[in-house]
Amino acid sequence: MSADQILSDLADHCGLVADFKDLDGITRSASPDTQRALLQAMGVPVGSSAEMRETLQMMRAEDVARILPRDVVVPSHKKTTVPCASGVAWQVILEGTSEVYAEGKSRSNIEVPALPSGVHDLQVQRGSELQSATLIATPDRVPSLQDMAGADQTWGVVAALYGLRSERNQGLGDFEDLAQLGEVLGEKGAGFLGINPVHALGWADVATISPYSPTHRGFLNTNHIALDRIPHVAAPTSAPTQSGPRIDYAGFAQAHRAALHAAFETIQSGADGMMHGDLAAFKREGGPTLVDYALFEALSETHGPDWRSWPKNLQTPTSAQTVAGTVDTEFHVWLQWLAARQLEAAHTRAQSNGMALGLYLDLAVGSRLGGAEAWGAAEVLAQSVSLGAPPDHLSPAGQTWQLAAFAPAKLQAQQYRSLRQVLRQAMQHCGVLRIDHALGLNRSYWVPENGAPGGYIRQPFQSLMGIIAIEAERARTLIVGEDLGLVPAGFRATMAARGIYGYTVAQYEKTDDGKFRKADDMRPQSLACFGTHDTPTLRGFWEGRDIGWWHQLGWIDAGEKARAEERRALEKADLVGATPETVSTFEATDLATQAHRALAQGPTALVAVQLDDVLDVAEAQNLPGTVDEHPNWRRRSPVPVADMAAHAGLCETAKMMADAGRGTPKQKT
Repeated sequence: MSADQILSDLADHCGLVADFKDLDGITRSASPDTQRALLQAMGVPVGSSAEMRETLQMMRAEDVARILPRDVVVPSHKKTTVPCASGVAWQVILEGTSEVYAEGKSRSNIEVPALPSGVHDLQVQRGSELQSATLIATPDRVPSLQDMAGADQTWGVVAALYGLRSERNQGLGDFEDLAQLGEVLGEKGAGFLGINPVHALGWADVATISPYSPTHRGFLNTNHIALDRIPHVAAPTSAPTQSGPRIDYAGFAQAHRAALHAAFETIQSGADGMMHGDLAAFKREGGPTLVDYALFEALSETHGPDWRSWPKNLQTPTSAQTVAGTVDTEFHVWLQWLAARQLEAAHTRAQSNGMALGLYLDLAVGSRLGGAEAWGAAEVLAQSVSLGAPPDHLSPAGQTWQLAAFAPAKLQAQQYRSLRQVLRQAMQHCGVLRIDHALGLNRSYWVPENGAPGGYIRQPFQSLMGIIAIEAERARTLIVGEDLGLVPAGFRATMAARGIYGYTVAQYEKTDDGKFRKADDMRPQSLACFGTHDTPTLRGFWEGRDIGWWHQLGWIDAGEKARAEERRALEKADLVGATPETVSTFEATDLATQAHRALAQGPTALVAVQLDDVLDVAEAQNLPGTVDEHPNWRRRSPVPVADMAAHAGLCETAKMMADAGRGTPKQKT
């Protein structure tokens, strides 16, 4: 057998996808360089042919010796049969316990009693041989809109939290602005309020502003803490203020963080037993993960935001705890407590004002390679690769996101603990959670740091579906899976069977003849919207702002720009029901009205309207493929929160949704 064949067999055994079809239907195969790089990322030795052959033989022998698969996914709350190849004595240890919940002996199949939802241990013994499997007892479906709101359809608004402003806050949008906007929208009949990810960006990292590049997805961005809502502290006399259409992040951070430090000092000097009560309970509930995160943040103040450049003895939580015992982490615990309680209050206030689902939060696909999440979970991460995407409609050149990737076998061996913590935190203060790039649950695209082409890695899809369903059931959260891009066969059907809502973006919905798909033909079990943070707004689409940016940045030449504008004219005519000759008599507002009315009257369970479209904003929040060339994540809302209730665009949108039967449903209790 040739060396390339051994490498290919080893790659297949470890989950590398040999080939895939791109958006043009062209088959792309994983090269030997890609196979080597991705195997090394998983910790698989790929030295000589003999070493690879020996590794493959060992892995196959381990599989043959398995009495049970490493993961066993079963329905919760039902008796079930687990296939087993031979007679064993078995016992089940429930999640979070050490006592035997059920046990028995079987000649072949194991008859497991009804189990609560959770990630349990199934331990088996055959003679002197002991093995265990992760027993994932999962509900059949995640909570539905009907379960949570007693309705089949609703609508909501998606906004950029960082861009919100108010009379009380002229800096970065904060959780009090969010709460007040939620109250306004609840009164207008909206069922949810969606925002960009609010994951922690890192105390020491003042350069990162993209909400999709967090230091840790299990903790919150403290930049959104409302200074005038800190318990037991008077409102600061010098809160950060800014003017103009764009956010000055560096200036904001300097003033905001100084005010937070001052507030913490006030509490320390004036309150006895500050770690008692709710704050103490928060710290206990956070457990070791919160302790590790706070330690990372404290160390980053001295050593910088990227742990990979820290001294060797600080590059793991275990070693850092040994040498950093005197580091004060209470400030960062307190910050997370403040952020969590303020976000929780925003969710509760929105629901109290009639918003059935409350907040709709966004789970980023990964965390920064040098961030706190990667530091705390390094043992389950792939090394020297980044998550990314092959060429698609968002980026013809492909994308490298500089985000850490879980190595499937390592995460599986850890019983998915790191992922479960992230999901649990993300679902804690919302009624809806959008999972960004949900395709990564089936296969994730890794881009090697050594320059080799990227490739897909298969994921334990059914196990991950089970984990998500368990956490969603516990949190009572509706799940939306962002399923755009190169969608594997059967993926959407599997998600739908689990009760997960798809993600239907009208700008990408086209038929085989190139026409836009009618709203009536969109997937009922999905959230539908005209665009996202990565696409042009309605006005931007009408004016061709995205095309103008591509040309300005040199991505297309003058001829390509002209052809793109011709295509856009045809698209505009298609959307407003005009001809190429008469489309010039229409306006962007006509497109907005028709697009929102069509979505409102369509069959999709959820309709999301961008606040930027309601306010007739032209510029997009983000232009994929840029960092500073485009004002990504920097635009402030043109309308203060207090003026939203009377804004004609919002009033008209709310009436349109109510007329279509998407008014506020009664909350289920």
